[in-house]
Amino acid sequence: MFHNAALKRTALTPYDWGLVFAALALLMIGLVMVYSASIATAEARSAANQSAFYLIRHAMYLVIGLGAGYAALQIPVDTWQKLAPVVFVLCAIALVVVLIPFIGKEVNGSRRWIPLGPLGNFQPSELMKFATILYAADYTVRKAAYMQSLKKGFLPMLVVMLFLGAMLLLEPDFGAFVVIVLIALGILFLGGLNAKLFVGLIVLLAIGFVLLVVASPYRLARVTSYLNPWADPYGAGYQLSHALIAFGSGELTGVGLGDSVRKLFYLPEAYTDFLLAVTGEELGLIGVMTVIGLFAWLTWRAFSIGWQAGLMGRNYAALVAQGVGVWMGVQSLINMGVNLGLLPTKGLTLPLMSYGGSGIIANCLALAILLRIDFENRCMMRGSAGAGVNGSAALRTRQPVAEGRRG
Repeated sequence: MFHNAALKRTALTPYDWGLVFAALALLMIGLVMVYSASIATAEARSAANQSAFYLIRHAMYLVIGLGAGYAALQIPVDTWQKLAPVVFVLCAIALVVVLIPFIGKEVNGSRRWIPLGPLGNFQPSELMKFATILYAADYTVRKAAYMQSLKKGFLPMLVVMLFLGAMLLLEPDFGAFVVIVLIALGILFLGGLNAKLFVGLIVLLAIGFVLLVVASPYRLARVTSYLNPWADPYGAGYQLSHALIAFGSGELTGVGLGDSVRKLFYLPEAYTDFLLAVTGEELGLIGVMTVIGLFAWLTWRAFSIGWQAGLMGRNYAALVAQGVGVWMGVQSLINMGVNLGLLPTKGLTLPLMSYGGSGIIANCLALAILLRIDFENRCMMRGSAGAGVNGSAALRTRQPVAEGRRG
C-alpha cells in the first residue's frame, strides 16, 4: 500500500497539462476568430488596406501575454502575497491617471485607455481585476479572525471597493465594476465572511445596481432592449438582434470559417464583445459548445486547485486560485449571456479570446499564477525537496490564520 502511494506521488506531472491545453486552446481559437471577425473592419480602417492588421496586433499581445505569464510562473506564491498591496495600489493609481485629460484616451464617450504608442492602448481596469484577486485574497487572510465582524472585517474592504467603483463609473466602465465587485465578494465569501453580512451586501448591491441603471437613460435602454430587441432592431436592439441572427445562421456546424455575414459591418464590435456570435455563425453550435466546455473545464480546475491548496493549509493560494475561477467564470458567463440575449448588452470581452492587449496580458498573468499554485501543490504532494523553495513558506503563513479562526 505504501509502495503504491509513493508511486502515485512520484507519478504526478509538474503541471496540470489539461489546464494548459484548455487555456492554449482558447487563446488559439480566439486568435483565429479575431482574424476572421476583423478582416472587413481592418480593410476599411487601415491606411494600407491591410486585412491582417488586427491579427498581427492580437498575435503581438499573445506573445507579450505569454511572456509575462512565463515570468509570473517563476515567482513563488508567497512572494505574490507580499507584492499584492503594491500591485493593487499601482493599478488604483492607473485608474486615477486614466481620468486625467490629455493622458486618458476617450473613445465613444468613455475614457478607459492610456495610449502607449505603437503598443496600442493600456486599459487599467483589466489589470485591476487581476490586482483585486491578489489583494482581496491577502486581505481575507490577514483579517481572517475578523470575518464575522462588520467594522473590522467588512467595512475596510467596502471603502476600497467604493473608491474603485467611483473611479470605474467615472470612466465609465460599468462592466468592469460589476466583475471586480463580484471577484472581491466571491473571495470574501470563500474566505469566511459572515453569511448575514454577505446576504445583506448582495441585497444592497442589487438595489445599487438598479439605481445606477435607472439613473442612466443609456443603461436603462440597454436593459429594456434586451427583453425584446426586435421592438427596435435599428436602435437599442441593433447589436443583440444581429447577434441572434448570427447564431441562428450558424445552426449545428456553422456556415464555414471566414464566411460570416454579420461581421461585414452588421455586428458592431464583432472581434471584441461579440466574438462568440461570429464563432456561432461560422462554427455553429459545435463551435460554441466547444468554447463553453473549455471555459467550464478551466473554471472547474481553478476551483479544484484552490480546494487542494486549502486542504494543505495554503489559504492565500487557495483564495487566489478560486478568485481566478470566479473571474474567468463570471466574465465569460456575462459575455456569453449578452451574446445569447440572456443578459443586457454590456461591454465585456470574452476572456482569452477577444481582441485586446490589456485583457489578454491580465488573463495570462492570472492563469500563470494558477499554474504556479498547482505546481507548488504537486511539489508538496510529491514531498519534493524543491517544495521548500516553491511554496512551503505559504504553509507557515497560514498558521496564524488558522489560530485566528480558532480564537
